[in-house]
Amino acid sequence: MIQIRNLTKVYGRRRALDGLDLTLGTGVTGLLGPNGAGKTTLLRCLATTLALSSGSIEAYGLDPANPVQRTALRRRLGYQPQDPGFYPHFTTFDLVDYVAILKEMTDRGRRHAEVRRVLGEVDLTDQARTRVRRLSGGMRQRLALAQALLGEPDLLILDEPTVGLDPEQRMLFRALVSRLGERRTVVLSTHQTEDVAALCERVVIMLAGRAVFDGTPRELASVAAGRVWLSEEAPVASRMFWRTADGRYRTLGERPPSAEAAVPGVEDGYLTLLGRDEEAAA
Repeated sequence: MIQIRNLTKVYGRRRALDGLDLTLGTGVTGLLGPNGAGKTTLLRCLATTLALSSGSIEAYGLDPANPVQRTALRRRLGYQPQDPGFYPHFTTFDLVDYVAILKEMTDRGRRHAEVRRVLGEVDLTDQARTRVRRLSGGMRQRLALAQALLGEPDLLILDEPTVGLDPEQRMLFRALVSRLGERRTVVLSTHQTEDVAALCERVVIMLAGRAVFDGTPRELASVAAGRVWLSEEAPVASRMFWRTADGRYRTLGERPPSAEAAVPGVEDGYLTLLGRDEEAAA
């Protein structure tokens, strides 16, 4: 449904995106990668807030490079930026209502019903008359998600959506987004590998503006097969290990003496890929 071909975005001499190719369809796709990998730049290009240097994006048969088609695409997407920059003196309800007006919802009654619906989706109904400046960080994140859900968009773009959420809020977020992904395209950027493991059907790892992995969370975990170990003694020769809650040491890399194999997870696969990239660069 969404085709990204040879996408390049250049800032001066730096290539934030370097010939990226991706196809996105229905379901939840997670973007992982270190800071500066190009995740936010990609999301901004998808959200039509950033012009491409070269390459193309086609979404639902629409080309965002064409002004008329770009407007049509914006009607079909919802975007939660990493830093929404809300007006602090607006109430929660008025802020979402204002975004709804910008989204061309002109019928007051239907618009207010939609505002109440999305506030309910993110569990902010009780905060509808609270001013934004009085909301906690987690509440502001949920408010950002609420405005992105207006109009039930076909494409939902979420940049670091779980920052500041407590465990209960994170669970509710996963339940909501997984439900949304059953019938639309959801793309989320995150540093939380546990969110990817719990929520995403597909994960794309980005490094230096390119996709270096594209597969399921299980396939990502399998990248670290034979590289995750548990031992009673600290593996002093390794640089990637930590002491677990049961007092043993978990190591990623070469097998320490007297260690036994452990089941790898998504984080192990991700870190292994980053390590391989470092070795290739060296």
